Amino acid sequence: MSSEKLLNITINGMPVKVKDGATILQAAKKLGIKIPTLCYLELDCFHFEHRKGSCRICMVEVEGRRNLAPACCTPVMDKMVIQTHSPRAVNARRTVLDLILSDHPKDCLTCAKSGNCELQKLAADFKLTSVKYEGEQSTYDFDKANESIVRDLNKCIMCRRCESACNEMQTVGILSGVRRGFEAIVAPTLEKPLDETNCVFCGQCVAACPVGALTAVIRNQDVLDALNDPKKTVVVQTAPAVRVAIGEGFGLKPGTISTGKLVTALRRLGFDAVFDTDFAADLTIMEETTEFIERVKKGENLPILTSCCPGWVKFFEHQFPDLIHIPSTAKSPQQMFGAIAKTYYAQKLGVDPKDLVVVSIMPCLAKKYEASRPEFARDGIRDVDIVLSTRELIIMLNEAGIQLDRLEDGEYDSPLGESTGAAVIFGASGGVLEAALRTAADWLTGQDLEKVDFAAVRGLEGTKEATVEVAGMQVKAAVVSGLGNARRLLERIRSGEAQYHIIEIMACPGGCLNGGGQPYIRGNTAILEARMNAIYEADKGLPKRKSHQNPDIIKLYDEFLGKPGSHLAHELLHTHYISRGNA
Repeated sequence: MSSEKLLNITINGMPVKVKDGATILQAAKKLGIKIPTLCYLELDCFHFEHRKGSCRICMVEVEGRRNLAPACCTPVMDKMVIQTHSPRAVNARRTVLDLILSDHPKDCLTCAKSGNCELQKLAADFKLTSVKYEGEQSTYDFDKANESIVRDLNKCIMCRRCESACNEMQTVGILSGVRRGFEAIVAPTLEKPLDETNCVFCGQCVAACPVGALTAVIRNQDVLDALNDPKKTVVVQTAPAVRVAIGEGFGLKPGTISTGKLVTALRRLGFDAVFDTDFAADLTIMEETTEFIERVKKGENLPILTSCCPGWVKFFEHQFPDLIHIPSTAKSPQQMFGAIAKTYYAQKLGVDPKDLVVVSIMPCLAKKYEASRPEFARDGIRDVDIVLSTRELIIMLNEAGIQLDRLEDGEYDSPLGESTGAAVIFGASGGVLEAALRTAADWLTGQDLEKVDFAAVRGLEGTKEATVEVAGMQVKAAVVSGLGNARRLLERIRSGEAQYHIIEIMACPGGCLNGGGQPYIRGNTAILEARMNAIYEADKGLPKRKSHQNPDIIKLYDEFLGKPGSHLAHELLHTHYISRGNA
């Protein structure tokens, strides 16, 4: 039996038992009572909760108290009696909304978050048809100097959700409340632009922001311009996490596997070829596993850290420069794809690399930043030219009148479209590590082992540890998602408290499934679970589930690269890192 203390409270005349320490908001949810919120955000499976009560939209009336109480951060007490929608509480909410709107731009029709704005929805719910208080408006400059994130502080409502996501969940620590009173905003120290800070461009602040103060850089028009340029050959790659999330933008259930429909949609947009980033994920495993086996045999530079996530890469460049020698030097799948497309594929087509445009569809805003890094260009030609988020592609398809949910299934083009189940699971936290273990086990034993599932490294938990037997060797592994969890683990490694052979790290909690460019989930972890389950379902449905079994990867090495870890492979598929220190 549980010894957890339960409290008896009454909400709107209905009795309910709740755990000691629960808030009024949580108690109301148990009864199916909806209390409006703006600043509140919870990701329960990652133990992240922003409930500072800064917006005051969730005010309720508590019997025996003179003042109204914010439901999101007021703990319940035994025998508490609460009215959530009394005239006094509703009037207070309406007044707060009126005051927020009095200093908020009225450009809802053209705002990047129109349709996804929580303030817009609340105004509609309260049927606010006019602005009650007119007066001075705050005016700030846009910050759009980077490739990933746009900051429009004119729309900041001081809910401070972005601050919590950056500082508490991700521990990047660049955002805080600055100025006072009417001039108060959330901004970096000295109000620097993001590209002059330690920002890793993970996009979790964008996902947390309830309004249009933080949005993604939109590159749709650049793609359309390229598609309409007769001198350009335009190809596109799709990341594994996109296929289990994009359907949400067209009314499909979370976790619907939309791979074939996605291919057809992109072909209808006019791309010359539609490829799969999963091909490059298989290629990543070939290089990264080769590197892992070499390090294990030598007993050097362990643990090896996966390097597929650009947000994580920039984080360790700033925060852990003393450990810069241990991440794998393998490029991410996005960048490997671009490098192979601009060389191997361009040669096959007889196209000048400068006339080949590579577009990526990614769940991630840091991928936009990654593509712009100078080391990912050869002779001034970028490996990847344009990166669109899942949300941007949804907008693009809607503009083109393409109803993804009604399309027939298409097939990826060859030779950069073939992939295995090992590549598909890259989208989920633990997927990169599991894919590497599948290949490492075969290579170290020289056998085609039947066991391909390493379930111990799966799941949405922020930190997972496992000891896995590979070819008779006990491999100590860890999987981390969310940069706050990464920091805690790396500090243990730095101090010598923890020792591993291999670690996978993803910047976003839950991995790429929860990337900053995915359809907004607003803390709904059930959606993440549905996406994750779909990823593993897709893996199980493929005939080949190990990266080294991909016939097009084998052909790529035979015809072009030679072997994993070759000189040409290092030239095209590997990179170096920069010790950035703290900005």
